[in-house]
Amino acid sequence: MGLKLDYPPGATPLDPDEAQGLIPRHISTQGQLNEWEQQNILRAEEWVFSRRRGDVLTVDFIKRLHQRMFDQTWRWAGAFRRSDKNIGVDWREIEVELRKLCLDVKAQLETRSVPLDEAAARFHHRMTRIHPFANGNGRHARLVTDVFLVRNGADRFSWGSADLEKAGDARTRYIAALRAADARDYSLLLKFVRS
Repeated sequence: MGLKLDYPPGATPLDPDEAQGLIPRHISTQGQLNEWEQQNILRAEEWVFSRRRGDVLTVDFIKRLHQRMFDQTWRWAGAFRRSDKNIGVDWREIEVELRKLCLDVKAQLETRSVPLDEAAARFHHRMTRIHPFANGNGRHARLVTDVFLVRNGADRFSWGSADLEKAGDARTRYIAALRAADARDYSLLLKFVRS
C-alpha cells in the first residue's frame, strides 16, 4: 500500500501500524481518503440523527459513534488508540477520562451550572484533549457534540461554517480557540462554534 497522507496543521499523524488498518485498498492519496471518510461519516450522521433515544454521554455511545463514522474506512474504528500521540491523555487513561467527562457533563446538565452551549463547547474541548482514537478525533468530537445538543433540544453548532479538515482561516481559528480553551479561556471557542 502506498498511502500518502498530507496532514493539515494540528492534525495527529497515524503511525504505520494504524495506517495498515485502512480497509479500502484502492486509496492512495489524502484526497481519496478524505472523500471516502466523508461518505462514511454521512452514513453515520444519518444513523445517529434518525435515533431519538439513548444516552449520548456514555463511553459505549462515544465508541459506537466513532465505529459508525469510520467502519468502512479503518479496521480499528471504534477502538481506543493503543499508543501515545502528539496530543491526548496517556492511552491507558482514555476510558477513565471519558467516564469522568460524561459524569461531569451530566452534572452540569442536572445542576444547570452552565448554559447548554457552554456545556457543549467544554464537552467538545475535553473530547479533543482526551483524543481517544487514532484518527478522526476532531470530526468525531464535533459530531458527538452536535448529537448532544440536538438531544437536549438545541441546534447543531455551525463550526465556523467551513471544512475544518482543510488548512485555512477557519481551521486556524478553530485550533486557536481550542488552544485558548486549554488555558481555560472558552470565549474564542464559544464564539467560533456558532459563527
